[in-house]
Amino acid sequence: MTNVSVIFYSSTGNVFRLAEAAADAATKAGADVRLRRIPELVAEPAVTDRDAWLRHTEATRDVPEATLDDLDWADAVLIGAPVRFGLPAPQLMHFLDTTAPLSIGGRLAAKAVGAFTSGSAPHGGQVSTILALHNTFCHWGAVIVPTGSTDPVLFRPTNGNPYGASNVSRNQPGNVTDDNLAAVEFQTRRTLAVAAALVAGTDG
Repeated sequence: MTNVSVIFYSSTGNVFRLAEAAADAATKAGADVRLRRIPELVAEPAVTDRDAWLRHTEATRDVPEATLDDLDWADAVLIGAPVRFGLPAPQLMHFLDTTAPLSIGGRLAAKAVGAFTSGSAPHGGQVSTILALHNTFCHWGAVIVPTGSTDPVLFRPTNGNPYGASNVSRNQPGNVTDDNLAAVEFQTRRTLAVAAALVAGTDG
């Protein structure tokens, strides 16, 4: 069985919906799944919709917080964060900054990893956010699994990049399309397939 950690930061819920879809897809594929959230850095973060943030915070209160053990345990890791000025949200970057004890020891090197995101506008930084996360994965020595242009779902109108699943939220909480969910589900299955091959190669 493949171990999968889906780790996300979400301020108003759009990235959370993508993360849930990824976790559900991994479960349906027979994986052992951990869905983990990144907590806030401060008690009252700067958000565009405070009411939506409060609702989302309450709705995800019971989702366990991510730890380094969730990375160490996993064969496959999917990481999601909203766009912040073309970069991943700082809450997630703070967590990634704590991973040196694992990465320096090579404990993240044989993992299949992918990234997904949500931003407010088309061409609003989704690609640069995913690629910034890929920089971290390169330092880990992990195997990056992009979506590629490899499945018809990726060409649907509200999808559209080969790096990882992404969403255009228009700053509307819950504004995630069925096509976006299908894209992250495809990305999850692809990441699982690569992880299974890496595990089989290591075991062999």
